[in-house]
Amino acid sequence: MEISGNIKKIMPEQQVNPTFKKRELVVTTDEQYPQHILVEFTQDRSDLLNRYEEGQNVTISINIRGREWTPKEGGDTRYFNTIQGWRIQASESPAAGNDNSGQIQAGAAPVASTPPAPNTNSFNDDDLPF
Repeated sequence: MEISGNIKKIMPEQQVNPTFKKRELVVTTDEQYPQHILVEFTQDRSDLLNRYEEGQNVTISINIRGREWTPKEGGDTRYFNTIQGWRIQASESPAAGNDNSGQIQAGAAPVASTPPAPNTNSFNDDDLPF
């Protein structure tokens, strides 16, 4: 899966324990209703964020992780989700191309539609009941 948008915030690296580190960033999506999505990069992948800065447009390849947690003293089981990034690349500004909303942005060439494929069914269309 991928998320594209503008980097809103890059957090400092966190050393969670002696063998685990992570770094988080918030990316704001380019949609009608923009979303601010927290993505975490763990271990060596946290170093990927050193090449990026706030305000930059990026595409992030992600995995969604889920886990279950039950308190030791009993109680209701809870579920948590994490969005983990494993690749990040600079992307083109959304104003320079199509924003996937169906509208063509200024400066973008229109895409020609392809004609429908010819009907290659072996039966005669006159045999259809409608």
